[in-house]
Amino acid sequence: MIKLSKILALATAATVALSGAVAFAADHTLTISSWAPPTHGINSKMWPKFVEMIEEATDGKVTAELKFGLAPPPAQMDLVMDGAADLSIIFHGYQAGRFTGTKLIELPGYEGNAEQASVAYWRVHDKYLADLDEHRGVKLIALHTHGPAQLHSAEPVSSLDEISGLKVRIPGGVGGDVGAALGATGIKVPAPKVYETLASGAADGVVMPFESRKGFKLTEVAPNVYELPGGLYRGSFAYIMNEDAFADLPADLQAALEEKVFGERLSRELGAIWDEIDAAGREATVAAEGNTINAASDADREAYGAIQAQVIDKVLTELSDKGVDAKAAHEAVKAEMAAN
Repeated sequence: MIKLSKILALATAATVALSGAVAFAADHTLTISSWAPPTHGINSKMWPKFVEMIEEATDGKVTAELKFGLAPPPAQMDLVMDGAADLSIIFHGYQAGRFTGTKLIELPGYEGNAEQASVAYWRVHDKYLADLDEHRGVKLIALHTHGPAQLHSAEPVSSLDEISGLKVRIPGGVGGDVGAALGATGIKVPAPKVYETLASGAADGVVMPFESRKGFKLTEVAPNVYELPGGLYRGSFAYIMNEDAFADLPADLQAALEEKVFGERLSRELGAIWDEIDAAGREATVAAEGNTINAASDADREAYGAIQAQVIDKVLTELSDKGVDAKAAHEAVKAEMAAN
């Protein structure tokens, strides 16, 4: 059974065992680097689920421990490539110019939750995007998305046109394309910095999924949510592993992880957990004094439809320029989401 209570009292760069007695009996202990706050769902639910899965798949011969403060979010891929950590989670939008194919899943307009999107993402990436080899240098073990991103702001926003001119923290990727289309002044800071960015007045708002209301304490500094059905975009994440760390495992353990954990299975679990923490973020908003959720009007939905079409066209052109059958890939995501 995973002991999550240990996560609550961590200092920067501290190490956390994500399992109980099994960790002491394991033949192989992998190091996980994480950049989110210790109590965030990534660390309190997602990484523990991963460890549970790898321990079960290998009869306790492989486990992992969590370390904080090894590097900022944009540096996680290089950290794993260099072997300073065996595993990490990366947000593709933090690394401008490094990823293009991953923008496919970030597009607005998909219908479904994060679990459906994450399963579709893995399947479509495998068929249409893998040849781009954008994760070269690391072993890609899962792909997932967060839930629909909404605008969280200090002052109320009740219509789409009020976003123009606002200083808004936008993470990059399709989020950056959407922010530009809406006329917002984009401010790029990683998620762990959003609280202080809002508290200091350096930004008027941030665009993030509902989980951030709880995970990054936005209920305290951004009491207003402007909610658009389906969100402004989705965010793209990958679970990655050092290639040598995987190669150093015995062949039977490699096979067990490939068959029982990595790929679609892990992607589905991570997406399902994100749906769970999004729901918790909404509940925290409803319960927080002074917090308000403003639903987009029918007129705003129609207006955003036109913006959405422009963003989709831009990204599909970028993918086509990379040699991807972009229209087929886009349709495949929608079909896979509808089927799951």
